[in-house]
Amino acid sequence: MPDTTRLAAASLAAGDPTGWFEQLYAEAGAGTAEVPWDVPRPSKLLAEWVRDGSVTGAGRRALVVGCGLGRDAEFLAGLGFTTTAFDISATAVRTARERHPGSPVEYGVADLLDPPPQWRGGFDLVLESNNVQALPEPVRDRAIANVGPLVAPGGTLLVLAAAATGTDTDGPPWPLTRAEIDAFAVPGLTPVRIDEIADPDDPLIRRWRAEFRAGG
Repeated sequence: MPDTTRLAAASLAAGDPTGWFEQLYAEAGAGTAEVPWDVPRPSKLLAEWVRDGSVTGAGRRALVVGCGLGRDAEFLAGLGFTTTAFDISATAVRTARERHPGSPVEYGVADLLDPPPQWRGGFDLVLESNNVQALPEPVRDRAIANVGPLVAPGGTLLVLAAAATGTDTDGPPWPLTRAEIDAFAVPGLTPVRIDEIADPDDPLIRRWRAEFRAGG
């Protein structure tokens, strides 16, 4: 059984839908578990989106939701974004800081289910990459509703996630349906493009890349 499945099952059984994140990173730090998304490169669909859209970050603020060990946050900072990145796991945030000494990224501990109110409408780019898919119902709906309001007027929300195929899965992840992707378009956000993309490394897996734009 993957470490994510084992720890999430125990956490959910205890009535704590998010506690397993800290347990996973703590066990990984002790060498007794593996973080499957701990890879040195940024998310592939993020890197492709940046190339396709000629995205630059000069003078703009970015927020990375559920940043983990910092791969996507460092990538966006490298594009010139003033980048804030948060995770619910204090161990993940501490490890990200240790891995990237001298980084301009502002790493911090925060909870998407109750984000800091001062972040509302504060970011030109908000990246939600494979984070909500690790949350079960019913908190998933709450998390989705909390992402969009973080986007500044005229800003962009980019959502990356596994796509539900109708096959039951012992998650996490629990892939997102099209209806859940559409739900990111809270009032003030408009879908720009929603793509369902085949994974070339696994033909049984499909992924969402959804871009939304805030009015203003």
